[in-house]
Amino acid sequence: MTPHSLDPRAPWVVSTHDLGRRPGTMRRMHLTLPAPADIGVDMIGVPRGADVELDIRLEAVMEGVLVTGTAQTPLRGECARCLEELTSETEVSFQELFFYSAEDAAEDDSLLDGELLDLEPAFRDAVVLTLPLSPVCSDDCSGLCSECGTRLADAEPGHGHEVIDARWAKLQGLVPEHNNDQES
Repeated sequence: MTPHSLDPRAPWVVSTHDLGRRPGTMRRMHLTLPAPADIGVDMIGVPRGADVELDIRLEAVMEGVLVTGTAQTPLRGECARCLEELTSETEVSFQELFFYSAEDAAEDDSLLDGELLDLEPAFRDAVVLTLPLSPVCSDDCSGLCSECGTRLADAEPGHGHEVIDARWAKLQGLVPEHNNDQES
């Protein structure tokens, strides 16, 4: 008997014992699992420990166990334009074949560990591939003022700054400003 590396008590590890190795045997499951750490990209991701709702179907096939499912998970990050915190949800679909033996599988294919399989890598891949690289709080987000960094959605209407042509900037200050109050 070979030693198993998966912990059957780990939240993302599922037993396929009741499927046996009988092709066509199927089982549906609805699970609520804590989100693993570090699922995301620079600006947005799944908060660690957040509830992930999984609806999966496990089906025994000739080569192994085919897992098909959907996952709903919250997202947290910041807007790429205005840097405000944003929250949303996403639903992803995934499908993964877990092979019974390494002889039938290619190098990057998933393998059953005895009767156990780990759903986390399939979930992680599905979520990360759907995340926006530049998330926005709204489609019409104006972002930040390039001069002062003020969030334009919070700024006064007509927010702007005096722009001095760089070609004339060195001349500024050579002539003292004329004040009308001092004239006599």
